[in-house]
Amino acid sequence: MKQSFLASIVASLIAPLSAHAEQITLLDADDYVWETTPEGVAFSALQGDRFAEPYQALVRLPAGTISPPHVKSANMFGVTLQGEMIHYANGDDPDAARVIGPGSYYRISSGLAHISACVSDEPCIAYLYQDGAFDFQPAAQ
Repeated sequence: MKQSFLASIVASLIAPLSAHAEQITLLDADDYVWETTPEGVAFSALQGDRFAEPYQALVRLPAGTISPPHVKSANMFGVTLQGEMIHYANGDDPDAARVIGPGSYYRISSGLAHISACVSDEPCIAYLYQDGAFDFQPAAQ
């Protein structure tokens, strides 16, 4: 049931924005192709090449993952689909960060040094849209 819910949410979020209104893209949870980084974070592309253009993707973070402080050069928009996450500006108190769970929306402005973490006992999955190419620029702590 959880996968069905996840698939429903993602399918509704990635409705094509093309001039061909007759096109429909439907993906079941089993259709996702996950590519895992050396750090253990996995991405499943939904639309676009995340390293070259605006894109949509799913991201899966192992439970307990805490990113180092970093900056992105494009705005990031996300919806948490599974697990609990926090996102906070570099230098802010992580204990004061608001925990968000399934169905929660977040936006991280380009140029903002921040930290993201999966704080649940289960992996976190989020839908992502970035209005420019993906990058991950380390920021000083």
